[in-house]
Amino acid sequence: MISGKTKVVGLIGDPVKHSVSPSMQNAAFRKLGLDYVYVPFNVEKDSLQSALSGLKALKVRGVNVTIPHKSSVMDHLDEIEEPAKKIGAVNTIKREGQLLKGFNTDGIGARSALKEKIDELKDKNIVILGAGGAARAISFTLAEKGANLTISNRTTSKAEELVLEIKKKVGGKVKQIPQDRKRLKEELEDSNILINSTSVGMHPDKDETILTAKEMHSDLTVMDIVYNPPKTHLLKEAEKAGAKTISGLGMLVHQGATSFKIWTGRKAPVQTMKKSAKKVLEGK
Repeated sequence: MISGKTKVVGLIGDPVKHSVSPSMQNAAFRKLGLDYVYVPFNVEKDSLQSALSGLKALKVRGVNVTIPHKSSVMDHLDEIEEPAKKIGAVNTIKREGQLLKGFNTDGIGARSALKEKIDELKDKNIVILGAGGAARAISFTLAEKGANLTISNRTTSKAEELVLEIKKKVGGKVKQIPQDRKRLKEELEDSNILINSTSVGMHPDKDETILTAKEMHSDLTVMDIVYNPPKTHLLKEAEKAGAKTISGLGMLVHQGATSFKIWTGRKAPVQTMKKSAKKVLEGK
């Protein structure tokens, strides 16, 4: 029951109407009996600054930030945590009085999803497809955990830039290779984990995949950050190769659970969130 005491959190982006987050976060609040409500706000590029001023005026507790504001929002925040600064993107804001603090929970979300299948990430050889915003968050987080990274992007120069940034800000073993099936097959032979951080295979283009079963092997763990459809073409191909798979639902839920904790100070009910997100994606 919403009242004058209900704390408001939400999502800012454009578009936001297809987001799974409202259902997932509100299910978590209900589960723990917290007097919170999560609302999606469609905020266009030109309205970002006034929307953030509105958060303070309306005493909104915090928001998630999605496309197209993840980088541009950083110019309007009072404080930004160190990992988000390195990544160059913010996906969660918490209001403390008149201060807006920025966080990035994408990398933690990916790491937590991986840890459901793999205990230790240190010294693991990981191939990451893509060099965009999600790839940045994931690669910085995994580099800090001591993983050896190979980044493969369609635009080689973008991958090279990311490699140089990781080397400068974190260090460790990181390189880039062309996004070519033959070259990726060779690299994957000695790799433990493959992560698709691109939108390839996302609804409605669900028959697309960067790699097939031929390029993968049974000792590989394959994670796709695409969560719609829940089982992408890449994951189907990985299963054919006998590899372990992790759907994009894992990262979606875990990054949301981290945001939940930032706003409420409480540990999120991950299974409740997963169940709710799954229902939305299955159209139930």
